[in-house]
Amino acid sequence: MNEFHLSKRLETVASFIPKGAVLADIGSDHAYLPCYACLRGYASKAIAGEVADGPLRSARQQVEKSGLSHLISVRKGDGLAVIDHGEVDCITIAGMGGALIARILDEGEEKLTGVKRLILQPNIGAELVRRWLLDHGWELTAERILKEDGQIYEVLVAERGDARRPYRHLEAELLLGPFLRQENSEVFREKWQRELRHWKRIIADLAEKGESEAAREKKRELEKKVQLVEEALL
Repeated sequence: MNEFHLSKRLETVASFIPKGAVLADIGSDHAYLPCYACLRGYASKAIAGEVADGPLRSARQQVEKSGLSHLISVRKGDGLAVIDHGEVDCITIAGMGGALIARILDEGEEKLTGVKRLILQPNIGAELVRRWLLDHGWELTAERILKEDGQIYEVLVAERGDARRPYRHLEAELLLGPFLRQENSEVFREKWQRELRHWKRIIADLAEKGESEAAREKKRELEKKVQLVEEALL
């Protein structure tokens, strides 16, 4: 992977960047995504944000190597602290857990003024991201699910709007994704069949461990998820 050829996962993220956007890529690692976006004309300029020194150095070296120092600013900071109010109109956050993505958005919410699009790729916990978007007035406008190197990823795209619009069956679709549930692709089915097997093993283990209140609560929670997923896969 380099500034000219991204992974399938990051190519999918990049495909949703509006042409000419001013982009902030949070947790940019090697800055491949903002370099690619600027070279392809998706972004007119970009910020690559990193909190760790090693990836920050890698990002700076990559931007310089690509001849993009005049278009891409590499900055150190936690989450949205690397951007100023009204500085960008598109934000990408890819390759983190859903809980961390939701925390970054929550802690930096005041920095979202002027941002028109969020493109989010949680490795796990996509439902936590959907819940954050719903609770904060961001309308989910598109979703993609893909498989790469044996891993399954979801990409969520949101804009300001009617946050409840995409949802017809709220509880199930926060978990599964309203667009993904409707599409019901082969990869979607594979993901949730895997999850069902995993959850059912946990339920069996909890049943063996006794009847503590915590175990009963966890078992009920997982049984509800199993029911929602099995109904979606019918």
